[in-house]
Amino acid sequence: MKKLILILTLVVTAPASFSQTQNADEKSVSKVIETLFQGMKLGDSAMVHSTFASEVTMGTVYKDKEGNVNLRAESSIVDFLKAVGTPHKEVWNEEIWDLKIRVDGDFAQGWCNYAFYVDKNFSHCGVDAFEMYRTKDGWKIFHLADTRRKTDCNIPVAVQNKYK
Repeated sequence: MKKLILILTLVVTAPASFSQTQNADEKSVSKVIETLFQGMKLGDSAMVHSTFASEVTMGTVYKDKEGNVNLRAESSIVDFLKAVGTPHKEVWNEEIWDLKIRVDGDFAQGWCNYAFYVDKNFSHCGVDAFEMYRTKDGWKIFHLADTRRKTDCNIPVAVQNKYK
């Protein structure tokens, strides 16, 4: 009887324990994404760099002027970090919404809509997709992909109002 009670207790409490760990992981992953965009806004390449793994790939899917779909792939974030860290008068504001995070052990994915503004001027919108893994120093982005377009953005009114 004691074994049955122990088994039932484990069956009932295990999902709750897993759920708490999952929620903590999701919050940690979300914090990495927030730190990335805060670093971009501040022009702080060290802050941005802290969110990435030592080996990173990036990709952007976009349409050219003729409407052809293109992929710009990069195997380094050096140019990105240089662009963020090079002094510029404009503030880079990347607003995100509908962030969805999935975690499986030491692997996580984040997916969100975004709108990018230079100061208060709309630049482009799309979707950001992050792939991360857990390191001894916390979650790190090892792949970042996005789409870019200037139309069909469906930007929330609250975001639009921030840049009027």
